[in-house]
Amino acid sequence: MENNKSKNIEEDWKNQLNFEIKHAKKNNKPIRKPTFSLFLSSISVQVMIAMGKIDNPINGKNQTNFDQARFLIGTLSIIRDKSKNNLNAEEKNLIDNYITNLKLVYLESKKSFNE
Repeated sequence: MENNKSKNIEEDWKNQLNFEIKHAKKNNKPIRKPTFSLFLSSISVQVMIAMGKIDNPINGKNQTNFDQARFLIGTLSIIRDKSKNNLNAEEKNLIDNYITNLKLVYLESKKSFNE
């Protein structure tokens, strides 16, 4: 039963995507496809928002939530570790650089925040 439900959801999902793609093409709207680099970028932006480096786009305020930033950096580390043998060299380099740079910004932000 559960397998059929999952199969139906997958079919409904594909049908919905096809509908949206056709609609976007008909209206000359771009279709963004998810990529690993775009995924990493979106998580990194969330980290920068949590560290107060970028204004929160929802409320326009500059806020800090270092717990959230640390959690997201940890999440990227888990993704890197779990996908270790599935990344090509470019993807591995990209995620390593994101994690290293975000850790550096985190440490610098915490230092200046605590001063």
